[in-house]
Amino acid sequence: MRCLILAAGYATRLYPLTENFPKPLLDVAGKPILDWLIDDLERDGRMEEYFVVTNHKFAGIFEKWASSHRAVTIVDDGTESNETRLGAVRDIRFTIDRCGIDDDLLVMAGDNLLDFSLSGFVRYAEGKGASCVMRYFEPEAARLRRSGVAELGPGDRLLSMAEKPENPASHWCGSSPGAHRHRRRWLRHRRPRQFHRLALPPDAGVRLGNARPPLRHRNPGGIRTDPADVQRILAVFFVFLSFCLSNSFGMSRDLLTFVKI
Repeated sequence: MRCLILAAGYATRLYPLTENFPKPLLDVAGKPILDWLIDDLERDGRMEEYFVVTNHKFAGIFEKWASSHRAVTIVDDGTESNETRLGAVRDIRFTIDRCGIDDDLLVMAGDNLLDFSLSGFVRYAEGKGASCVMRYFEPEAARLRRSGVAELGPGDRLLSMAEKPENPASHWCGSSPGAHRHRRRWLRHRRPRQFHRLALPPDAGVRLGNARPPLRHRNPGGIRTDPADVQRILAVFFVFLSFCLSNSFGMSRDLLTFVKI
C-alpha cells in the first residue's frame, strides 16, 4: 500500500506564519506535523512508499525535509499561488498519473494533528475489501452546516456527501481528517470526471469506508447529451420530415431551405 499526502495548499488563514513556509512542516511539540502523521503509519508497517504533493513555491522546502525520511517522494504540482492551486481532487489525479501509482492508496491531508492512530482505519478498509472514507459523529447541527455531511445506507454504505448543507441528512461527517483509502482496481479505471464524483464500480462495495454515490452521479456508459449534437439530430429529423411531406403531398421543396444543419 502507498500513501498520498496532500500538502499543496497555501494556508492563507495562517499568514504571516505560513506565507513563506508550508503548514504541514510547522513544528509542533518538537517535530513537524507531517512527522507525527508518518511516524504513526510507520509503526503500523503497511506503507511501502509516501508521495507528498505540494506546490512549486514550497517544493524545495519539502525536498530538504524528505532527504532525511524513508521512501518519501515529493511531487511538485507546478502552482505558485493560492489563486492558481489545483485543489485536492486534481492534485490526487496529478500525482497518480505523474508517479504511475498502481497500488492500494491511502489519501490523507498533511496538516492535521490527530489524537488517534490511522492504523485502525487502514485495518477497517482492508477488512471491507473496498474503497473507504473516514467519518466521525457530530452531534451539533451548527457544526454540521459547516462540514461535509454523509448520507448512509444499510451496512454503512455511503449514498451521498453534501458540503455545508442547510438541512444535514445525518450526524455523520465524512472525509475528516481528510483520510480515504482506495483500492488499486478502482484507481486504475477512474477517468478524472468519475474520480471527482466518486463514481465507483458496482462491485466495489464501498462503505464508510465504502463510498458509493447515488445513481444520478454515475456516468451512463459514456453517453453525453451535448446540446450541439441534439440540435443537429433535430435538424436532420426536420429535413427528413420535410422531404417526406414534399413527396407525399406535392409540397414545395423550398421548405427544405428553412432547415440548416
